[in-house]
This record gives sequence, structure tokens and C-alpha cells, in this order.
Amino acid sequence: MTHHLTPLGTLNRHYWLAVSMAKASGADLVQAYADGRLSAQEWADVVHRCRGCDWVQQCECWLGKSEWGAQTVPSACMNAEVFEWIKLPPAVAKAEP
Repeated sequence: MTHHLTPLGTLNRHYWLAVSMAKASGADLVQAYADGRLSAQEWADVVHRCRGCDWVQQCECWLGKSEWGAQTVPSACMNAEVFEWIKLPPAVAKAEP
């Protein structure tokens, strides 16, 4: 069985794509980190998943057309679930696995 591997994109580019997608969705990565709801490793995992994503061009296009705030992250985003979880109120998010 052959697996298609996407070469990892540059760290800086994907850090900013991940931060931008989070902001567009209304997810505050910085606040989640400050609250202890997002660890340094989890933040690194967000960027790493983004780096391996093959939806980059569409992501940039979507971000270019989106308002910042309460957008629903496209399901093609490798971090959609994380961003939706971060948007939950802190008390609810702590109860999530």
C-alpha cells in the first residue's frame, strides 16, 4: 500500500496560517495557552498539522475572503476540531477530553 506524503511546509508560513485560521474562527490560541487549556506541545501540534496539510492554497484563499471572528472553520482544515474546542467557554472546554 502506497501512502501519499505531503512535504512539510515552512514553519513560519504555517504558524501564521494556523494563527490566522484560529482568529477567523474566533478561537484565541494565545488566551487558551495563557489559561492552560492549550499546552506548548498542543500549540506545536497545531502548527505541525498545518505544515502537513495539502489544503494550503484553498486555506489562503478562504482566509482572504473571511471576516475575523465567528467563521466556521472549513472541515478540510486539519485543526478545525481544535479551533472549535478552543472557542468553547473555558469551563466547558476543561470537561472535554
